[in-house]
Amino acid sequence: MTPLAPCVYSLGKVSTAGIVCTVVGNFLVVLAIAYYKQLQSPTNSFVMSLAVADCLVGLVVMPYSMVRTVEGCWLFGALFCRVHSSLDVMLCTASIFHLSCIAFDRYYAVCNPLVYHLKMSQGRVAFLIVVCWAVPLLISFGPIMLGLHKAGVDMVPMPPEDACVFLVNRVYAVMASLVAFYLPMGIMLAAYWKIYKAAKRQAMQISDSSKKQRHRNAMRRERKAAKTLGIIMGVFLLFWLPFFTVNIVDPFIDYSTGVEVWEIFLWLGYVNSSLNPFLYGFFNRSFRRAFMMIMGCRICLREEHTEVIGLNLFAIRGWSLYDFAMNVRCVPCQVWTRYKLVSN
Repeated sequence: MTPLAPCVYSLGKVSTAGIVCTVVGNFLVVLAIAYYKQLQSPTNSFVMSLAVADCLVGLVVMPYSMVRTVEGCWLFGALFCRVHSSLDVMLCTASIFHLSCIAFDRYYAVCNPLVYHLKMSQGRVAFLIVVCWAVPLLISFGPIMLGLHKAGVDMVPMPPEDACVFLVNRVYAVMASLVAFYLPMGIMLAAYWKIYKAAKRQAMQISDSSKKQRHRNAMRRERKAAKTLGIIMGVFLLFWLPFFTVNIVDPFIDYSTGVEVWEIFLWLGYVNSSLNPFLYGFFNRSFRRAFMMIMGCRICLREEHTEVIGLNLFAIRGWSLYDFAMNVRCVPCQVWTRYKLVSN
C-alpha cells in the first residue's frame, strides 16, 4: 500500500457517503411531496423540482466526479467528458435557479400575501419551473457539446487524454457565472432581506398593541426567522461562492488555478445539493412527519393516519409570518385498498 492509499481510500468513503446522502435525502423529499397531497403547494412544487435536480446531481454527476477525483484521471472517454461536464453545469445551475425561485415565492407569500395566489398561480409556477430547467440546458449542452465554451483558449497547454478538464474562455466564464450564480444570488439576497424587514416590522406592530408576553414571543419568532434566513443564505454562499469566484478569475490569470483547488471548490458546491433537503425539507415539521411515515413503511397501510401540520414550506414556529395549521389524514394506498376489496 502506497503512502497516499489511506488518503485515497478515505476520500472515496467520504465521497460515497456524500453521494448516498444526496440521493436518499432528495428522493425522500420527492416521494413525500408526490405522495401526500397536503404537501403539494406552490412553494413545494419548487422544492420538489429542486430535489429532482439535486437527486440527479447525486446520481449522474457526483459518482463520475468521485472516480476522477480519487483516481486522478478520467476513465470514461472524451465524449462522455463533454456530456458529464454539460450535466454538471446544467444540474447545478438548475439547483441554484430553484433556490432563487423559492426565495421569490416566499417574498410574495410574506410581503404581499393578498396577491400571492394571483402572482404564484399554477401556470406561473409551472412556467418558472420550466425556466429553471430550460435556461441551464441552454447554457450547458449547447456551448459545451459544440466546444464554444473553450473557443480562444488554444494557447493553453492541452491536458492529457486521460484527463477531463473543464476549460472555459473569458466570455463564457463571465456570462455563465452571472446567469448561473450571481443573478440568482442577487434575487435571493433581495428577497430574504425584504422578508426579514417584513418580519421585523410586524414584530414591532405586535409589540405596540399587545401584552409583554406576546411581545416576547414576537421577538423570539423574529430571532428564529433571522437565524433561519442566515443559515439558508450562509450555506448557499459558503458552498458556491468560492467556485464561481475562481470560475470568473481563472481565465484572466492564465488558468493558473491548481487542479486541487478546483476539485475542492467543486465538491463544496456538490455538498450544497446534499444539504438542500435538510434546509428546505427536514427543518419543516410536515416533511419530518411524512419522512417518518415513509421510512416506517407505513404509507400503504389503510389503518395508518398522520397529522401533517402547516402546509407552508416554512411553517416551523418562528419562521412564517402567516403560519397556519391543519389536521389532515394520510390517503390510503390504492393498491392496499384494491387488495382488501378483492379479498373480501
